[in-house]
Amino acid sequence: MLKQDPNEDTQWNDILRDFGILRPKEKPKDEIEEMVLHVQKEAEVKPYERMNLEELKEAEDDFDEADRKAIEMYRQQRLQEWKCLQRRQKYGELREICGEQYVKEVTNAPEDVWVIIHLYRSSIPMCLLVNEHLSLLARKFPQVKFLKAIVNSCIQNYHDRCLPSILIYKTGEIKGRFIGVAECGGIDLKVEELEWKLAEVGAIETDLEENPHKDIMNMMTLSAQNIYAYESTDTKSSDVMKPDIT
Repeated sequence: MLKQDPNEDTQWNDILRDFGILRPKEKPKDEIEEMVLHVQKEAEVKPYERMNLEELKEAEDDFDEADRKAIEMYRQQRLQEWKCLQRRQKYGELREICGEQYVKEVTNAPEDVWVIIHLYRSSIPMCLLVNEHLSLLARKFPQVKFLKAIVNSCIQNYHDRCLPSILIYKTGEIKGRFIGVAECGGIDLKVEELEWKLAEVGAIETDLEENPHKDIMNMMTLSAQNIYAYESTDTKSSDVMKPDIT
């Protein structure tokens, strides 16, 4: 008669284990080690690290002084995370407002929030381009409030030559402004160039390493130098060809 392996997975062996006739099946070594590591990791986690803000407040008296200090730091961290989440849910798009909402949405915005508002007319192509770029940037920087408003609803008799107008606010004060096509970056404005402009004011934290407009400026400078060099050479050649009249 063949001897049955007690570690073999069979229904009969399971019955024998239930009655204590066979020892419980040994777990593989790596599985045991994994369980030990999991228990150790759980032990390293402080109880308050599993709590939300409300639970922390209720359990505050159950911890010693050292834990209370750690809890306060942890609470502040969780509070900042919560505020950041709230902002991400609140902003993240280019919203349209009217003149009546200007004070509430712009001037009286929370002190720690940057506000970027674009005054525009839909009949001006450059304004439409800026709106497109701001929509992209609003999604990239959801912690910043991006707004747009038809200029006539905010300022009467505003000159077209001053559009687009991008105003940048914080704590109710204007921290930067770009007025007109040239200051906004020109009719060939790229979204990266506008991002860099806003970052220079401090309204956003860009991941761009250098001014994307720099290459364009270098090309324009090089082109101007080439034209000057050509004109200088052409002038000298003309002087050589002139007859010597004495």
